[in-house]
Amino acid sequence: MTISEEIQKMLLDTLKGDTTLMALVNGVYDSPPTESVRFAAPKEAFISFGPADVVDDFAECIDGETHTIQLDVWSRTVGNIGCKRIVDIVKSILNRADLSLTTNALVQIRTPLVRVFRDPDGLTSHGVVSVEMMVEVA
Repeated sequence: MTISEEIQKMLLDTLKGDTTLMALVNGVYDSPPTESVRFAAPKEAFISFGPADVVDDFAECIDGETHTIQLDVWSRTVGNIGCKRIVDIVKSILNRADLSLTTNALVQIRTPLVRVFRDPDGLTSHGVVSVEMMVEVA
């Protein structure tokens, strides 16, 4: 398993394992299902994996990388408040959490950026949680 796969699995398992979050969303997806499943009542929200970046972070003979993954929150609840609630929960779950990877060493995880805005369709609130992880490569 690559480092990127290992990180995504850790994030997916962590988010899906939180009962408060899962009570608000219809799932956490790499490739979301049809719209009727994603926005099924009464939850009308889901999370998907967005863009990812990796930056080499080699220092003092330690092979490291900084991985940044965008988690997208999509909500059709009225107003932005439902989306903001989900984004805040995702941030609280991941920011500086004591998580670990199976093969590589997770040095730090943080959420330096959170945004919520209205999508151009006028119906959907879109939240973005940027998750930054420093990893020491095994």
